Amino acid sequence: MNFHARRVTLPAITPLCLQNRVIKVYNEDNTSRAVEVPSDITARDICQLFVLKNHCIDDHSWTLFEHLPHLGIERIIEDHESVMDVTSGWAMDTDSRLCFRKNYAKYEFFKKPLDFFPDHMVSMCSDTDGTADQSQLIEAFLSSSTCLEVHGHLHAKEQSRKSWKKFYFVLRRSGLYFSNKGTSKEPRHLQFIADFSDSDVYSVSSAKKLHGAPTDYGFCVKSTKCSSARDLKLLCADDEQTRTCWITAMRLLKYGMQLYQNFHQPHQKPMRSISENSLVAMDFSGQKTRVIENPSEALSVAVEEGLSWRRKSCHRLSGHGSPSASQSSVSSLALHLAQPWFHGKLSRDEAQRLITQQGLIDGVFLLRDSQSNPKTFVLSLCHMQKVKHFQILPVEDDGESFYSLDEDQTRFTDLIQLVEFYQLNRGVLPCKLKHHCARIAL
Repeated sequence: MNFHARRVTLPAITPLCLQNRVIKVYNEDNTSRAVEVPSDITARDICQLFVLKNHCIDDHSWTLFEHLPHLGIERIIEDHESVMDVTSGWAMDTDSRLCFRKNYAKYEFFKKPLDFFPDHMVSMCSDTDGTADQSQLIEAFLSSSTCLEVHGHLHAKEQSRKSWKKFYFVLRRSGLYFSNKGTSKEPRHLQFIADFSDSDVYSVSSAKKLHGAPTDYGFCVKSTKCSSARDLKLLCADDEQTRTCWITAMRLLKYGMQLYQNFHQPHQKPMRSISENSLVAMDFSGQKTRVIENPSEALSVAVEEGLSWRRKSCHRLSGHGSPSASQSSVSSLALHLAQPWFHGKLSRDEAQRLITQQGLIDGVFLLRDSQSNPKTFVLSLCHMQKVKHFQILPVEDDGESFYSLDEDQTRFTDLIQLVEFYQLNRGVLPCKLKHHCARIAL
């Protein structure tokens, strides 16, 4: 009897574990959390995950950053970018990390382009007077048919040297160039530096200390294949506004309309189902629970839950010491300890760094203890891309305690009342309080 071998082809089976990856995400105080996520997860998905886990209000400013400490650089990971594509480019022997925090300036240029693109730095190549129509500035960036350029002087670190030299740079859709003859833009005088098809723009921290730059307003262009400091195209501006202009323009020219879609569609995409965090919006108010499928209703519920969470925190704190009037007064004055805008014993430099990280736009603020006077507090506020500090003085009157920012002209019973007043009124401040610096535990 003859037996014939028969080949049987079994269907391919992909183990579930291969479909997910484990990533670690850090926040400002260097604490971290490992989560298992799908391999095609985006930066926006990660932000939504931690917003839900921490009962935050999703105001579109939560941002995922790529932080490369060994190079002293970091950048925004755009909402649509694949997180795995970013991490796959990291060298194994580095401490590269993903960081989650606020960045109020992420899309602010769509709202106030004039704050980001000064007249003298942006022009249309075809214009005889060299100026751009500011009212159509963003449209010009987004339209691939327009001939737009950003230009100005920057310090550049010369390759294989420690020295820096000032050149006239020109940014166009075709890439970044510098002129080898003054401010000439003639093709024969423009030297190609980089394009953005396979490169990203990063801000440089401690540029003077790490790279010997003439200022601390450093940034760089880094190829996705580069992992060494010697391969970075290191640049340095003379002020923050100039650096912000160049970085923002490079982001816009690289991603174009995709950034505009990210800005206008923050809640259109539903929350992904993610490993241990398979969360859906639920309504428990009726006799039967139901899944909230309407995105607008789900967002409204999330906002209200976040506000309720904060009110409960305040009530828990204010409930301590209620037996006597004096204890109640102390408890009332201590309510600020539970507020997300209060950062305790934060130094001036740390406050400056935190506000810079979370976006140098008008109205970003935090309150902290004064280091020079333990009985006072300090309001740190961003205005015109600079961080300013205002002392909050305690005032005693007939046994009652108050706080004042304007030498006792306006009094407040506690810091919460003070913050709420200056959120509605500019008063002696250069601008109203608008966005508080937030720190959350992952």
